[in-house]
Amino acid sequence: MRNKLLLLLFMLPFASLAQERGAGIRLGEPFSLTYKDFFDDYWSWEVMLGSGGVNGPSYYQRDFENNPPNSNAFYIGHSTRKGASIHGRVAYHEDITDAFDITQGYLLGYGGAGVQIRTTQVNYTYNVGNGNGNIFSEDRSNIDFGPEVFGGAEYYLDELPISVFGEVGLFVELLDRVGHIKFQGGIGVRYLF
Repeated sequence: MRNKLLLLLFMLPFASLAQERGAGIRLGEPFSLTYKDFFDDYWSWEVMLGSGGVNGPSYYQRDFENNPPNSNAFYIGHSTRKGASIHGRVAYHEDITDAFDITQGYLLGYGGAGVQIRTTQVNYTYNVGNGNGNIFSEDRSNIDFGPEVFGGAEYYLDELPISVFGEVGLFVELLDRVGHIKFQGGIGVRYLF
C-alpha cells in the first residue's frame, strides 16, 4: 500500500500535464471552429476552420491597380465578402500555473507556428478610358496563403471538461502579396473529451 501511495505521489505532477483533445469555437480574427489534440504532454496540433476578416481598402485597390482588367481601367471602388479560413498549427506548451498562484485548475502558456489559407470575394467597380459614365464590375477571388506564428494561454477547469484560451499572432502572406503582415488574435472555449 505504501509503495502504491508513493507511486501515486510521484506521478501526480505528471498527471497535471496530461491533456485531452478538445473541440470548440474561437472568436476573433479569424472566427473559427477549432479542434486540438496533443502528441504528448508538451506538443499539440490544431486544425481551425472558419472565416477570416478582410484586408484594408488600400490592399484591394492596390491589387486592382497592379492587375487591371485592361490597360485603360480606372479603379472606382470595391466591396468584399468574407470567405473561408483554414489553419494547421503545432504548439509547444508549458505549465505556468504556479507563476500566477492558481489553486484550482491549471494554466498552460503556449507558442507555435502553422500555415493558413484564406479567401475573400472581391467585387471591383471601375470605368474605362475617359470615364464617360460607363461603369463596369468584375468579381475576383483573393486567396492568401502563408505561415503564422502565435502565442497564448489556455486555462483548464477542474470541475468541468472545458478549457478557455486567448492568443495573439502574426500571419505573413507568401501567396498573392508576398510579405503582407496581418495581426491576429482571439479568445475561445473548448469542450474536452
